[in-house]
Amino acid sequence: MSQSREESATDPVNPADVRYAAMNLLARREHSQRELIDKLGRRFPDRDLVAHEIARLADENLQSDTRFAESFVRQRISRGYGPLRLRQEMGQRGISESALETALSAVDADWFSLAEQVYEKKFGAVAPRDLAEKAKRARFMSYRGFVRDHFGHLIEGD
Repeated sequence: MSQSREESATDPVNPADVRYAAMNLLARREHSQRELIDKLGRRFPDRDLVAHEIARLADENLQSDTRFAESFVRQRISRGYGPLRLRQEMGQRGISESALETALSAVDADWFSLAEQVYEKKFGAVAPRDLAEKAKRARFMSYRGFVRDHFGHLIEGD
């Protein structure tokens, strides 16, 4: 006979169940500790137990914020995102500044070249018609996470 939702919410959580659920998530892709705690926290009511099990996985090197950061940076760069956007998204995922710096230095991206590729893919070789069009293009590039130094020459046509 199955238990009702109310009964199962009061049952103690088995640490093995938390670990199994975390391992299933990690088998699909790398996750940061914060992501795992947030995802598993929705399923398991004991957040302290969830955090403890995630810390155990990190101690066993089955979960690594550094590996997650490197994977995330490579993926986002391949999608045309710049350094500011990467910093923002990594912060939302609980990645430390040092792990982010390590991941960025491992990738060694050429932000100017990437900005040019993103710009040309979106806007082509056609010069902006007017000031409003320049502003639109600048907003797009900023949204993508590039600083004006990376793309300003593309908009101005220098």
